Amino acid sequence: MRPRPFQLTRYFTTTSLVAFCVLGAALVFLQRNEERFFARTQADQAAFFAKVQGELLQEHKENARASLVAVHEAGHVNLTRVFANALWASHLQPLVAQAQAVPIAPCRLPMLAPAGVRGAEEAQRACFARLRSQVNALPAFAKVDGPVRSLMRTTNVFKIKVYDLRGLTVYSSEAVQVGEDKADNAGWKAAVAGKVASELVHRNQFSAFEGMVKDRDLIQSYIPVAAPGGGVGGVFEIYSDVTPLLQQLDAAGARSAAAGARHRDRMLVAAQSNQEAVESASNQLLLTVLALLALTYGALLYFVRRGQKVIDQESRARAQAAEREQEWHREKMGTIGAMAANISHEVGNPLAIIAGLAREIQQWREQRHIKPEFARMIVEQTARISALTQRIGDFAQPGRDTLQLLDVNDQVRAVSDFLGFDRRFHGTPIELRLGGGLPACHGVPDHLTEVLMALLQALEHACDDCRTPSGRLVVETSYLESVVTIRISGFCGYGRERCEFPAADPRVESARQLMEGMGGHILASGQGVEVHLMCAPGNAAPQPEPDAVSA
Repeated sequence: MRPRPFQLTRYFTTTSLVAFCVLGAALVFLQRNEERFFARTQADQAAFFAKVQGELLQEHKENARASLVAVHEAGHVNLTRVFANALWASHLQPLVAQAQAVPIAPCRLPMLAPAGVRGAEEAQRACFARLRSQVNALPAFAKVDGPVRSLMRTTNVFKIKVYDLRGLTVYSSEAVQVGEDKADNAGWKAAVAGKVASELVHRNQFSAFEGMVKDRDLIQSYIPVAAPGGGVGGVFEIYSDVTPLLQQLDAAGARSAAAGARHRDRMLVAAQSNQEAVESASNQLLLTVLALLALTYGALLYFVRRGQKVIDQESRARAQAAEREQEWHREKMGTIGAMAANISHEVGNPLAIIAGLAREIQQWREQRHIKPEFARMIVEQTARISALTQRIGDFAQPGRDTLQLLDVNDQVRAVSDFLGFDRRFHGTPIELRLGGGLPACHGVPDHLTEVLMALLQALEHACDDCRTPSGRLVVETSYLESVVTIRISGFCGYGRERCEFPAADPRVESARQLMEGMGGHILASGQGVEVHLMCAPGNAAPQPEPDAVSA
């Protein structure tokens, strides 16, 4: 059976197409991931920009408010100095001095705690009301209110309060706050310690010089007043209105926020444009790579098809060579068969006559006329010649190039006998060690004969290099697990030194092809060669036909 040529184009087309498709899918997947990564990066940058811009706006707003408080605090300090220069010595210091006669300690909660919390608060309010009446009744109090209001008229100062060093409110432009205790106020404590304390406050409703105002933002400052002899002589609390300025700051912040929003929108538009540009470039790159892959695949497919044509041509050439070899083999075997038939015909008939005459002589001639051993020798030699010619005829008979059941031992024996006529094997005898119980195997007799002849001739040629004057070939047959093995080994003389088998001999490759055509195979090594044939255990070896000459 002729082996099928290797289908390079089909296998390459299938394998490479799958590989290129997987590679293309991987490229598309990676490219899309890159686009999504760039989009996420753009979105993260936009979010980061918006966050930073918001933080900058908030920081700007806080800094503006802090600056506003600092500027107005400086103005309050200057205003306090103006008050001190104008009214402290003549009006306010006498009031602070007279207020020292008004006791404030009895109005504080620790002194009123035994009455209970609710009772203490009511008692405290009543006590501060009495304090307010006492302060308002002081002679210096009536002289202070008019000048203070005159100085603050038409300004942005909404309220002024004056405290003594005990925290008692000795003067307030809001009359109901006179007599209050501010000893626990942090701003008053800082001013008594010689520091200015200011903060920005919002009042939903506030009593100013011009009356009650609503929803105003005010700067509240506690400012120490220096005494003539050094140290702190009292504390001023000043409220100035900064609502218009704060509204301007808020409006500026809103404009900045709007400008930032416009910038974010422009950045988003630019990011979208960049994303589209990246996707366009990415798609172009992907299409270019896929086109290059397709071009590469086409080029490879072209070369593979050219290679397939070369393989097919070589396969056809080998097949034609095999056909020519088989034709040559048939012609050779036909020639050998014709020669064997002629030999059998020319030699067999006289031998049959000789054998018949010898038998007749043995039966009726007297012993005194002919020696009996002559007749016996004639019969033996004629039987020998007849068997030899019969083997030659069996070896070269026609019809041996078709698949049939083989007796492997008979095939090996016939090849060995036939090669015995070759002068090259006179110095290298063939020793047969044929195993028993071998089943019949399916094969082509001529092919197996040619395989055995080629292997024996190759090994005989290798044994010419032995150091001993003569060598021998050993052919063994065995059967194991549905495989019949023919093992051929070469020995230098009758020692243990083996002839190295020539695995590179061209006859070995030809024999291997013939065995593969029969479904078998050849294993060659330096120690010899093995021929394996697949055989079913139930096949019986064919029986030899009766010897025609002997019959």
